[in-house]
Amino acid sequence: MAAQHDFTTGPLARQLYSFAWPILLANLLQVSYQLIDSLWVGNLIGADALGAVSLSSTVLFTVLSFVIGLNNAALTILSQQKGRGSESGLKRYLNAFVVLMSAMAIGLGLIGFAAATPVLRLLGTPDVMMPLAVSYLKINFIGMLFLFGYNFITTVLRSVGDSKTPLYFVTAAVVLNTVLDPLFISGFGLGVQGAAYATIVSQGGAFAFGFIYIRRKKLVPFTKPSVPSAREVKDILKLGIPAGLQMSVISAGIMAIMSVVASFGPAVVAGYGAAQRLDSLIMLPAQALGTAVNSMAGQNIGAGKWDRVSRITKYGFFFNLVAMLALAAILVLFADFGIRLFIDDPEAVAFGADYLKMIAFFYPFLGINFILNGTVRAAGAMFQVLVLNIISFWVLRYPLTWLLAGWYGEKGIALGMGVSFAISSLAAFLYYRYGGWRHIKTISEEEKT
Repeated sequence: MAAQHDFTTGPLARQLYSFAWPILLANLLQVSYQLIDSLWVGNLIGADALGAVSLSSTVLFTVLSFVIGLNNAALTILSQQKGRGSESGLKRYLNAFVVLMSAMAIGLGLIGFAAATPVLRLLGTPDVMMPLAVSYLKINFIGMLFLFGYNFITTVLRSVGDSKTPLYFVTAAVVLNTVLDPLFISGFGLGVQGAAYATIVSQGGAFAFGFIYIRRKKLVPFTKPSVPSAREVKDILKLGIPAGLQMSVISAGIMAIMSVVASFGPAVVAGYGAAQRLDSLIMLPAQALGTAVNSMAGQNIGAGKWDRVSRITKYGFFFNLVAMLALAAILVLFADFGIRLFIDDPEAVAFGADYLKMIAFFYPFLGINFILNGTVRAAGAMFQVLVLNIISFWVLRYPLTWLLAGWYGEKGIALGMGVSFAISSLAAFLYYRYGGWRHIKTISEEEKT
């Protein structure tokens, strides 16, 4: 059984490294869902099918993002309860999150299934990709409860300092997906639909395995679901609504940028889709560090140890720069090879490779946002991070991408996004340095009064 960890004492650099690498590996395995789908779809069906999967995945993430934001709120609230040493508080808020997130996952799944076609039309999906994108999107909405069920279990374990056990669940899902993808796509002749079915069956299996495992091992204090108190619902929504809107702002911004990409035609959409698969891999270290910083800082904020919070942030900042600069150099050298793993259309490959080479050394700036936002989010500054995300995507990233794409054509897409990464990281630093996030009244402190 993996041990839970108390991050309020001990050597922080070693703790951050030890806690972050299993998160990185788990995130890598999770990304492999989409990578495996993309490899099979792109090679067995073609570039149009890959573009359809990329477009529908963007919409899916947009609709699901509010529940993802609730997971961020859960990490903050539960890690603070862990740092405070409140077993009863951990149980109560855990129950409240289970009830609220289950209801929201089911509701969003139904709405997303019904709205799939009009949303894809709004996005400007090319006609040749529309039927494939609609079917892929609808099938994924059917499995929303499975997706967020096992993701929530992972969040709960990380909030109490266990980042290794979730690897078992994610590994199970990836193994299932790897076996089922070619079977459903080619063996059963289901094409793009087969890739979607393989993904949700794999996620459902991982959720069932994870839930049974942690119940038998008693890794977290799950109880029989009951109606949460008004106080618990209020506390969760106070952080959960802005946290969910943070993710909605991000994913809506990604969808808006996708509309700029789609205006250049199917080849650019396919090349961008392949580039985004590699982009999702490059950002994994920064995302893992941001999650680790959030959990570790949350425990120390709950315990009132602010000196350790500052040191956690500094170590996260340093680890991010080292990892992201190294990965950027590798990406520049092997961009063409990476894109050809997914597609072989010459025009699409050329765009995807050029995009990655132009944006590679802007990635460390984006990583800075993950670290700094992870720290202030741990204090409960959800609304403030929401404002920073609005600035990042709707004041900077989308306008700059649209503007520079208009000036320089398809090459302006990478340039606009890269410049926005740099400016938004400066905004995040200014709030971290001068903002009032340290004085936010946390849930633990409210319960004491």
